[in-house]
Amino acid sequence: MLRAVWNGTVIAQAPHTVIVEGNHYFPPEALHREYFTRSRSRSLCFWKGLARYYDVTVDGLTHPNAAWYYPHPSPLARRIKDHVAFGRGITIEDEPEPAP
Repeated sequence: MLRAVWNGTVIAQAPHTVIVEGNHYFPPEALHREYFTRSRSRSLCFWKGLARYYDVTVDGLTHPNAAWYYPHPSPLARRIKDHVAFGRGITIEDEPEPAP
């Protein structure tokens, strides 16, 4: 199970992610939505399209524009539609599966 952790709290977890340019893109259902607030920020990637951002807030601390996603990616990036990646300061951990 892959986990995104910030400020000691798991903010997203999923059995699989899509890796693009070294970033783990978590499926939208993997997010613990109580920690995410839509940001007004946007950026443009020449091959993925227009990215939108989330601020992440845990225990009263906010990490602005900590996560991004592509609601309408280009055809080349359709695998990451609505999937969320995380920026600096967010740790991606791989939790080993328990032994049977």
